[in-house]
Amino acid sequence: MSPPIAAAAEIRAEALRLGFDAVGFARAHLADEARERLARFLAEGMHGSMAWMEARAEQRAHPRALWPEAVSVVSLGLSYAPQDDPLATLAQRDRATISVYARNRDYHDLVKGRLKQLGQWMAHRFKGSRLKVFVDTAPVMEKPLAQQAGLGWQGKHTNLVSRAHGSWLFLGEVFTTLDLEPDAAEHDHCGSCDRCLAVCPTDAFPAPYRLDARRCISYLTIEHHGPIPHELRPQMGNRIYGCDDCLAVCPWNKFARTHSEPAFAPREALTAPRLAELAALDDAGFRALFSGSPIKRIGRNRFVRNVLVAIGNSADPSLRPVAQGLCEDADPVVAECARWATDRLPA
Repeated sequence: MSPPIAAAAEIRAEALRLGFDAVGFARAHLADEARERLARFLAEGMHGSMAWMEARAEQRAHPRALWPEAVSVVSLGLSYAPQDDPLATLAQRDRATISVYARNRDYHDLVKGRLKQLGQWMAHRFKGSRLKVFVDTAPVMEKPLAQQAGLGWQGKHTNLVSRAHGSWLFLGEVFTTLDLEPDAAEHDHCGSCDRCLAVCPTDAFPAPYRLDARRCISYLTIEHHGPIPHELRPQMGNRIYGCDDCLAVCPWNKFARTHSEPAFAPREALTAPRLAELAALDDAGFRALFSGSPIKRIGRNRFVRNVLVAIGNSADPSLRPVAQGLCEDADPVVAECARWATDRLPA
């Protein structure tokens, strides 16, 4: 078995060869600050309806509760830094703004595929070691672990910020029984900047480094079932899936180079699509348009609900008949949102 430093160097080299943009190593243990932040977030109910976060809180707070054999964590990042301004479409009120990460293929599939390749290599190279790979959907505190592994730090918007890649990193982890030399944890470099807090359309940050998911547009458009609170709808603009505002304004993005992954290149059909066309999607049309996309998982009804909020915010009278046509939709949440949008638009 290679010594911890040599083994880490070999794994880093292989991960970079496979196409990862950032690699770091940490112990399979979360710092007290990260665990305390999670406990406070849950205790104050800021996770909203994401009951799965609370249900597996112990595993989130303690990596070895998720897998007792874990000794080290290999934290990996893949850049999806956009070429163009991700907020440019916000001014096109008859069109939709989709979060940068969802404008093409589902990143979970790509990242997990590369993690499995790395895992297979590690299992062959370090005989007798064991490992597990995770991408987002598992109860893993990815951002604190990435900070402990030196990939970046959790900024005031609570997302990871990298000095090399800005706010644009997909994260994945390999938990391993190998005793790997840990990297130095990254320190906070936000300073006095508060651009990410100030830009938030719905005031989802009660304080720096604290997010109230119940007010976050990403949560409202993706995780939240049922009607979106009326008082938040006007602030959502034409954001129909996710929100990039707090990420896009981070000054550290100026150091990020545009990603080189073809699977992350935006599809034309998902770059400023027309709201009228999206609202007309039935279930089959929705599934066809978003095949292979992370958007597919929220389903047609939740998606059209989001589109109707954008239509209601458009101030475009030509979209009023579109909203009216959905006022009797079979889904009551869609129908309610259609009536709301109709009432907001000039006749």
